Amino acid sequence: MAEEKNLEGLGGWLVLVGIGIVLSPLRIIVDNILPYYSILSDGTWDLLTTPGSEAYHPLWAPLLIGESLINGGLVLACIFTAYLFFSKKKHFPMCYIGVHLFSLAFLLIDAVAVTATVRPDIPVFDEETRKELARSLVSFLIWCPYMLVSKRVKATFVR
Repeated sequence: MAEEKNLEGLGGWLVLVGIGIVLSPLRIIVDNILPYYSILSDGTWDLLTTPGSEAYHPLWAPLLIGESLINGGLVLACIFTAYLFFSKKKHFPMCYIGVHLFSLAFLLIDAVAVTATVRPDIPVFDEETRKELARSLVSFLIWCPYMLVSKRVKATFVR
């Protein structure tokens, strides 16, 4: 019992998890949402979505809108996960795993969808996508099992 009390709290490896949780929504905004501002402001949106333009494809608009909505939803999910983390709620570990799993699946599905529908001339997993996929997969493979087996996680998230 004393050992369990000693493990209770947002210490140990959970500090790294907490840093990642705080930075995740910011990273999604900077890497995935802010670029849409330039697409909308520099004329790219019109070029991609106006029938008759060089770069037009009928699926660009739904893909870009879908991506931005899903990324916005991921920001909200990350904020909710942070709330669960700092409140030490018992649902945090499963929510954390679910958000990680969804992010990884979305990355894969989005890469395939964009390539298959509007950019068949480029490889599905270009260098940037491979790096992001590797980063997400490594994070998933490290932190999700940690959420399932860690004594500190079990002792901390009990509310």
